[in-house]
Amino acid sequence: SPQVQPFLPQWLAQPRRVQKCIKDNLCPVRDVPGIHPRLLKKLQMNGIESFFPVQAEVIPAILQSASNGYLMGRGGYRPKDICVSAPTGSGKTLSFVIPIVQVLLDRVVCHVRALVVLPTKELAQQVSKVFNVYTDGTGLKVVLITGQKSFAKEQEMLVQKKVTGYCSLADIVVATPGRLTDHINQTPGFSLTQLRFLIVDEADRMIDDMHQNCLNQIVKAAFQGENDSGSSMLFQRTKPGPITAASSCSPQIPLQKLLFSATLTQDPEKLQQLDLFQPRLFTSVYSEKNTDGTETEQDTNKKYTLPEGLSQCYVPCDLNSKPLLLLYFMLKMKFTRVLCFTNSREASHRLFLLVQAFGGVTVAEFSSRLPPNERKRTMKEFEQGKIQLLISTDATARGIDVKGVNYVINYDAPQFIRTYIHRVGRTARAGERGVAFSLVLRIQERRFLRMLRDAGIQDIKKHPVKGNSLKPLVQQYEGALCKLEKTVK
Repeated sequence: SPQVQPFLPQWLAQPRRVQKCIKDNLCPVRDVPGIHPRLLKKLQMNGIESFFPVQAEVIPAILQSASNGYLMGRGGYRPKDICVSAPTGSGKTLSFVIPIVQVLLDRVVCHVRALVVLPTKELAQQVSKVFNVYTDGTGLKVVLITGQKSFAKEQEMLVQKKVTGYCSLADIVVATPGRLTDHINQTPGFSLTQLRFLIVDEADRMIDDMHQNCLNQIVKAAFQGENDSGSSMLFQRTKPGPITAASSCSPQIPLQKLLFSATLTQDPEKLQQLDLFQPRLFTSVYSEKNTDGTETEQDTNKKYTLPEGLSQCYVPCDLNSKPLLLLYFMLKMKFTRVLCFTNSREASHRLFLLVQAFGGVTVAEFSSRLPPNERKRTMKEFEQGKIQLLISTDATARGIDVKGVNYVINYDAPQFIRTYIHRVGRTARAGERGVAFSLVLRIQERRFLRMLRDAGIQDIKKHPVKGNSLKPLVQQYEGALCKLEKTVK
């Protein structure tokens, strides 16, 4: 008999796909939007230049969910829970450590605001080590409770008794389930009423083993309305439920669950126990092909909507012809108001110098190395049509609304579909028309097209440019190169 397919809730059936192949999909740390300069520096000191795909997707998602600060008042929406299913070694730990440290950087009073629960002592130790690296020098306190120290010693690390009552000595607690449950039940003053993030790592093991009870206890402790001293808390937390007038006037600290796992269970009943709120699933664990060769994807559902007036083309090319193609579009095809994207600051700076040396195009660069006032000026001149070509990185152009972009040129083909969507969405805004050209190296072509196809984008046209068209530019281009080499030296 044919197997009955379990009915999957939509968030499970249509997860956010994260690239599996890590090596080909590294994303420079500076290209991930919104990371605090202090943490960027720390990452660099630790030799981390690029994020893995999981990190590049999940870090911004968590930061976004706390973008109004971790206390949310009225009108703030409750953040969605996040599930991440990614193989071991894909960088899950950093993908929650970085955003959590960042969100807590400006906390004033010490309370347990993040709690990470892991199935084994070794894992817990590993995670607390990483937290220690990134909280070092920030004043945030990380406490590890795994039963390696005596219970009394752990209690001393967690809370301090003062005349006025207990105060927390931990902002971030990393724990194993058994020991944590003991502290919830037996340590006076250990409070989770201010908990903002509950991270369950290796979530499937946590659900399978008898730790479900532990998770229930955490949630119960997090939603205790009164604290021990009987005084009513400033921030009452109501169990998530329908919003009533009463529940919406006192500010709520949302409790957000972040689940990480190498093989997140697809069993809806098990997930039901976790009581997730509008969860988003990021996964790089997915079946490519069914046994009969069909794609698992439903082709019909378009995952991304692109502006109506947008035409998309790609130009197969090789590395040497990329600068020539750009000059050809500008000088021979007379493109105007072009926003051109590269994958790094270095690339955009070099390309800017090269076009400048070639001459004949009013060009500017738009980079995070420019002071804000200069960026503003550049922007304005571009909008006024004084600058025909603006060369930028993703980090700088994220979210900016540039008026009147006629063409987007992906000088470097983007690695992630959302980078693509983000870039090409800078043109054809507000109902206008616009064209996006992607210069795609022949070795990237298959992957690039597959990335678009997986996202349900089918209407991209191949737009080859013949070598002969570029020939007239070569001599002047080589002159510009020589000139550039001299200035660089």
